[in-house]
Amino acid sequence: MTQTNEPNKETCAGNCAGCPSAAGCGDPRNANAPRDLPPKAKMSVKHVVLVLSGKGGVGKSTVSTNLAYALANRGYNTGLIDLDIHGPDIPKMLGAEDARLQSFDGKIIEPVRITGNLAVISMAFLLPERNTPVIWRGPMKMAVIRQFLEDVNWGDLDYLIVDLPPGTGDEALTVAQLAPNIAGAVIVTTPQDVAILDSSKAVEFIKKLDLRVLGIVENMSGFICPHCKEEIDVFGKGGGEREAKKLGVPFLGAIPLDPEMRKAADEGRPFIIRRAKDNPTWKSFDAIMEALVKEIEE
Repeated sequence: MTQTNEPNKETCAGNCAGCPSAAGCGDPRNANAPRDLPPKAKMSVKHVVLVLSGKGGVGKSTVSTNLAYALANRGYNTGLIDLDIHGPDIPKMLGAEDARLQSFDGKIIEPVRITGNLAVISMAFLLPERNTPVIWRGPMKMAVIRQFLEDVNWGDLDYLIVDLPPGTGDEALTVAQLAPNIAGAVIVTTPQDVAILDSSKAVEFIKKLDLRVLGIVENMSGFICPHCKEEIDVFGKGGGEREAKKLGVPFLGAIPLDPEMRKAADEGRPFIIRRAKDNPTWKSFDAIMEALVKEIEE
């Protein structure tokens, strides 16, 4: 079947403003359709870093949480937005599940303060019960994303880490259009081919938005047996680095598959704060944070 950009005269009915094909449509009714992007959210932040992946289950929220904590530990004023609206996990990973948001003057929202210079916003803070589902369509999600950016008392931020749901849908596109001063995006993947395939789509998504790919992080990269100390490639190893070279983007580093990482997330104590400098996983996170800051500064 041949596909064209010609409008369907019977179904279009001149609804150009809301049509995804408006930009390439030759219908004369489309001549005055608005094409301007929405205005950027008003907030004071030097660097916005998007964290996304092509598929779920690769440890994207774990990377976001530990990255934000690592930046805060370095003295940066850091904000963390959990934009996985349908499956918000970051409050659990930070030990802040019971926190609730407060607002002032009916509009300004106070974020949950984890440390003196680390604040977080999540849909989980608004739900009556931890198992309450969020059943929303795109427009409602877009509205709450602007609120999380613009109506929150973030103060003056050095970094804002945005943890996105898997894929390249509404949330990723909306925050890319609304957030000011986007330094770029970090793509999280695991080593196996099926994850690499999807992560490459996330890279191309960021490029199409004329944003910078700060680098790829390979999570669950090898496993060191705690008993025999032998390294086992459970999900393979090196796929993220090879894909970064192929796509011409930086490779920020690899994080081993570590049971202590899972334990830290379940306990609500980010792994990075343990400062176990003799631990290869801790070293990996610290090195990735340093590589990321270097990429932004350059």
